[in-house]
Amino acid sequence: MQAWQVHENGEPSEVMRLEEVATPTPGDGQVLLKVRAANINFPDVLMCRGHYQVQPPLPFTPGVEVCGETEDGRRVLANPALPYGGFAEYAVADAAGLLPAPESLDDAEAAALHIGYQTGWFGLHRRARLEAGETLLVHAAAGGVGSAAVQLGKAAGATVIGVVGGADKAAVARELGCDVVIDRRAENVIAAVKEATGGRGADVIYDPVGGEAYTQSTKVVAFEGRIVVVGFASGTIPSPGLNHALVKNYAILGLHWGLYNTKNPKLIQHCHEQLTELAARGAIKPLVSERVPLSEAAAAVQRVGDGVTTGRVAVVPSLRNGAAA
Repeated sequence: MQAWQVHENGEPSEVMRLEEVATPTPGDGQVLLKVRAANINFPDVLMCRGHYQVQPPLPFTPGVEVCGETEDGRRVLANPALPYGGFAEYAVADAAGLLPAPESLDDAEAAALHIGYQTGWFGLHRRARLEAGETLLVHAAAGGVGSAAVQLGKAAGATVIGVVGGADKAAVARELGCDVVIDRRAENVIAAVKEATGGRGADVIYDPVGGEAYTQSTKVVAFEGRIVVVGFASGTIPSPGLNHALVKNYAILGLHWGLYNTKNPKLIQHCHEQLTELAARGAIKPLVSERVPLSEAAAAVQRVGDGVTTGRVAVVPSLRNGAAA
């Protein structure tokens, strides 16, 4: 089969190589999946660079979420068991972690319903306890993680403020349903949030960016507000001033979604049921901005790493030069 292999750490476009390799053999409790679609996530970029908390042995195939097909023909969602990731024709996954793919979504959309939306659901509902009528601020609102949080926030009855970088991403954020869109390249984020909220600030802030975005969050979080720390796409991990959290009476909440797989896997299933229901009634629909063939995966992973994409980019092995095989 064909699979992208990383033999050394570095930028995805430089270290990912498309190779002919043996089809992997599942271990105990694992299944072989034919990859129907694999979504590109920022952890794929970080793993290529050697900067992720999980570092699979070299060589490995990136691709941490897929919509795949089991040998008995079931369409499922899975997090592949590395080193046999999803940017390949076949991947390996733990049988216990398989989730049924929602019928209302195509392969690329279904794959995108997994990590980003699960992270959003756990962050907004489990950690921040977002309530209808509250104001939610989402950093990187047009990205894969941010776009999921925007849709989930709107579905929960929140007023959603989206922060983006650039006019094109601002247009995407508006299409996603943001009530207020702030272009950080053209506007003062702090002033714009205060104006939009009448000086009160945001009740919940969803931050997959870190760095300057986190600093801005601390200046616009409302009384008894909650900042959900999801990731550090900026590359800068902030050092919170706990005295500031004390004085302003806000909470800083960490979210590592992957821990629920081992700490409380029943919640993963419950979350998936909630997401499937929301998708079935059209309340959420993953934004898949690009579908690329397997041959273009490395370039697409690099674009995600460079921060120039919107929504999700999906690798679809059945595509050939952008057209269905």
